[in-house]
Amino acid sequence: MGATFYVPESAMAITAHPDDIEFSCAGTLARWARAGARISYVLCTSGDVGIAEPGMTHARAAEIREEEAREAARIAGAAEIIFLREPDGMLEATLNLRKRLVREIRRFRPEVLIAGDPTIVWSGSDYINHPDHRAAAQAALDAAFPAAGQPNLFEEIEREEGFKAHKVRKVYANIWSGQADAYVSIDETIDIKIAALKAHKSQMGEWDPSDSIRQWASENAKGKEMQYAESYKVVKLVDDATWEKYHGNIPGH
Repeated sequence: MGATFYVPESAMAITAHPDDIEFSCAGTLARWARAGARISYVLCTSGDVGIAEPGMTHARAAEIREEEAREAARIAGAAEIIFLREPDGMLEATLNLRKRLVREIRRFRPEVLIAGDPTIVWSGSDYINHPDHRAAAQAALDAAFPAAGQPNLFEEIEREEGFKAHKVRKVYANIWSGQADAYVSIDETIDIKIAALKAHKSQMGEWDPSDSIRQWASENAKGKEMQYAESYKVVKLVDDATWEKYHGNIPGH
């Protein structure tokens, strides 16, 4: 990441469910928020099939999980949280979802977008990556590039709502440590990440995630000059000179 810690002016994380951000990138977002960045959470679904209790309805589950997500976002310092309320468990990377995400990107105008990796299927020996995770990641990447920055694509967004095309400077894709090319130290925010995850009480049950989160973050940081890390594949979509011309000189790029 270089000698200077990179802090974007703004960042948007797009995921499928409540708690996905907390498991993946909340430490990074909390660190950026503490350094002054504006942070936006966009959740494609409200996780309304994610509470398997007798008598639980979709509506009540969505209400519970959205409230938990709001509290988690508050803990991490996010400026906003957006719920698209797509069907949980049936998310697809459709053109309509891409358009909805393009609208959010053009509205918020993030410098950095964080998304998942749509190619990850096998996640260890005891888990298959959720199809909603893959769909959200694919839709987010397709929205970030090239759609959000093309003024003649989904032009009705500007015509009807005034949100002009916006090119994201960088995309951070959550990826396993062995394939990552960027590591963000979350030494200062690991406790915030854990506290935010614990806000999802309907998902944690009797499980205390503290030890697991510390172990995973420690494995990410192995061999690095940090104790805990979140790992990413980073793609720079706008070169530094162009970004600085239109957005001003931002240290640590």
